[in-house]
Parts: sequence; C-alpha cells; structure tokens
Amino acid sequence: MNESFVLLNGELIPTANAALAVSDLAIQRGYGIFDFFKTLNQRPIFLNDHLDRFIASAQQLRLPIGKTREELHELIHRLQQANNIPDSGIRLTLTGGYSPDGYALTPASAGGPNLIITQQPLPSAITPDLQRSIRLVTYAHQRQMPETKTIDYLMAIWLQPFIKETCADDVLYHTGGVITECPRSNFFVVTKDNTIVTPGRQVLKGITRMKTLNIAAQQFTIEERDLKLDELKTAKEAFITSTTKHLVPVVQIDTTLIGKGLPGEVTRLLHRELYELVMEEAAR
Repeated sequence: MNESFVLLNGELIPTANAALAVSDLAIQRGYGIFDFFKTLNQRPIFLNDHLDRFIASAQQLRLPIGKTREELHELIHRLQQANNIPDSGIRLTLTGGYSPDGYALTPASAGGPNLIITQQPLPSAITPDLQRSIRLVTYAHQRQMPETKTIDYLMAIWLQPFIKETCADDVLYHTGGVITECPRSNFFVVTKDNTIVTPGRQVLKGITRMKTLNIAAQQFTIEERDLKLDELKTAKEAFITSTTKHLVPVVQIDTTLIGKGLPGEVTRLLHRELYELVMEEAAR
C-alpha cells in the first residue's frame, strides 16, 4: 500500500508520523471543530459550501484558522496530489491549540489552533437508484451548540450499544417531544399532502440538507419548523441526508412503520435528483 499523507499546520507529513502534543485543548477538553466533504474522481463536491460552514464554525468557537479560503483550497489540492485517492473523504479539523493550563485558549500570536487536513478512501457507492433503507431509534438528547460542527460526538458514540440492542441503524434525537437530528445526518418527513418537513432549529444544517431543500422547493412545499414525535405516526415517508450517506429512506422509527414500511415516491425522486446534482458537480 502506498504511504498516505496528512497536512498538519500546512506541513505535509506521513500519516504514521503525524501527532499532537497532549496539551492540545482537543485532547484536554474536546474543544475543536471540523468539516468533511467527499471527492469523486478527484473533484471536491460542494467544497465552497463546506468551507463556508468550516469558517463559520471556527468563528463561533473563537478559533482563528490562520489561512485564507484560497490557501485552504491550495492545501486541499496539495494533499490530493500527494495521496492520489480519486474517491475520498477529506476532513479539515481545527483544534483548540496547545494550552498552558489545559483550559485557556491560546492566542494566534502564541501558536493558536492546530489545523489538520486528512484524507481517506471513500467508495463513491452513489447510484441513481436507492440501495438500502434504515431503521431509527429515538433518544432524548440535545447537543450543545448544535449549529456548530464541533468534534463533540460523546453521546453518539456512547449510544452505540443501545442502537445495536434495539436492532436499529442509527439514533434520532429529540428534546421535549420535538425531533432534532441524527448524530451525523439531518432528518426529513413527507406528509400525506407531500409537504416536506425538516427541523429548523437546534440542529446542524448540513450541506446535503441544503442541496436537498433547494431541489425539493422546486416541486414541493417545504417547512422548516419544529417537528413533533407524534407526527411520525402520520408521516407518509421519512429520510435522512448527509455527505457520506447521501439520501437514505427511513422505514421504521422505534416500533412505528413509516408509511407502508417501504421507500416512498418522493424519497426516490429526491434521491435521484440529488444524485444527478452530485454527478454534475463531479463532472465540472
């Protein structure tokens, strides 16, 4: 296997040699942000949208990136050339930086945050037709600072045994009877009159979510609002979206079958049109 590389603060390093000191706030306190996008045939998909969110998340956590948008583009391109992985996932991580007391943020003048860019093989595996559907289990939880893409996935990882025990594929968070999101994806339902509803607050607004809403708005009524657990009983269809999962039908939540327990027509239509949009991006 060819040696892989990462970028640590702009320096290209063999993956096996890349390291952070234990005083980094990402290690000491779990303080940091990231973003993740995919490449198809070496083409970054929706890169500028992901950089918009990465920059916004950094600002929200008061972390100076220390690179311009153009410099981030150049670093990503450099990493792609070094690794030569046509279909991949690229992750930008910005840690809290080395802290003298394990708590205070380090100013940029004293080193500031650490910027890490990594790349891994990611099978494209996107087809015009749906390949699978999933079941979700609900759990009462509200992520802190949900509109910021932080590295905090404590609850999502802690719940893995619970998800397996309930024979589900993932967990759907709710708080006070109001649905929010899955740990790594956004949630949608299709009502009986083909209105598409997705939670509009206390969630991380994904890039694939945005693209899906743009597509859907051309044909359907869209509602970004509080979505109550009770509404699942009358939902005709449900699905999730994310960068890696694309668009996946949800056929059961807890013991409730969604619609007929099969992927619906609206879900199939949106999946196909989202696929076409991604393929257009990859062909540019």
